[in-house]
Amino acid sequence: MNAHDALDTLAVLGVFLLMALPSLIGHAHDRRIDRQLRRAEQGPDQNSSSNDTEPSTATWYADGRRSKKLVSSCTP
Repeated sequence: MNAHDALDTLAVLGVFLLMALPSLIGHAHDRRIDRQLRRAEQGPDQNSSSNDTEPSTATWYADGRRSKKLVSSCTP
């Protein structure tokens, strides 16, 4: 196999990749949309911030800081 044959082989592979790339990108896009639709059909997330039973980490941290301030300010 000489350099000319290797160059021809690379050219054929390059053209094949250029032809197949739009199809592969479209397939990946369709799979992403399917995952989003499945997730939307399942309903809201259990870890969603709209869940009122569990406060978010920021709320928990702020509440803890406030309670420490109140305790420390009440002590002589």
